[in-house]
Amino acid sequence: MRSIRLLVLRLARENPGWGYRRIHGELLVLGIKVAASTVWEILQEAGIDPAPERASSTWADFLRSQADALLACDFLETVTLSGARLYVFAVIEHASRRIRILGATAHPTASWVTHVAKNLVMDLEDAGCRVRFLIRDRDGKFPALFDTVLNDAGIEVVLSGVRMPRMNAVMERWVQTCRRELLDRTLIWNQRHLLHALREFEDFYNSHRPHQGIANARPLRPLPRPISDPEQIIHLDIRRRQRLGGILHEYRHAA
Repeated sequence: MRSIRLLVLRLARENPGWGYRRIHGELLVLGIKVAASTVWEILQEAGIDPAPERASSTWADFLRSQADALLACDFLETVTLSGARLYVFAVIEHASRRIRILGATAHPTASWVTHVAKNLVMDLEDAGCRVRFLIRDRDGKFPALFDTVLNDAGIEVVLSGVRMPRMNAVMERWVQTCRRELLDRTLIWNQRHLLHALREFEDFYNSHRPHQGIANARPLRPLPRPISDPEQIIHLDIRRRQRLGGILHEYRHAA
């Protein structure tokens, strides 16, 4: 259908980094049900690279099968315009892909990291989230008290292997996404500016962005019912909302 083809090409044009799977997910978020292969064909016919899917791994499949009981965490480094190095700490839920950005600091001391662990435990309790395991790497920034706080809350800390990023694949994927979609495209002035940008991205990631790992749903919002009215499909009126000065794009039906 011409209206869908035009929308697919518009999404590809306005978001050069999106592949056919990402565009397919955005269509589902808008209630437009088409096959991913259709999006692929539209892009191919227009001479646009559909961006092949990433291959999955056996370890990733194992993590997915245990997702309901798993969290993963990591530090993400970034540099401000003044050259200051800041460390972001984030935690992701394997089952829902919900991300929690728990803070950023220039000095990830043992006391700061321990305080973050306590905040995480309180957040999980407030959300009624039952977790049995948390995966982390062997970074020296994690003090023994970090593990103790989590163990006291009934959460067992699982260390990933040395030089084995696939053991924390879901978290590593989020770090790459955050860099590609936010940090690599934003000039960060200072810690306050970084935290503002991260809060916007956290809300966008949890409430709007579709995720392939959960059938293109959003962590905090299910997919809408597909549009069944042919007239509505023919007369699509999709509006774009820009966040962070156009770094992030959200698409919605006109009211």
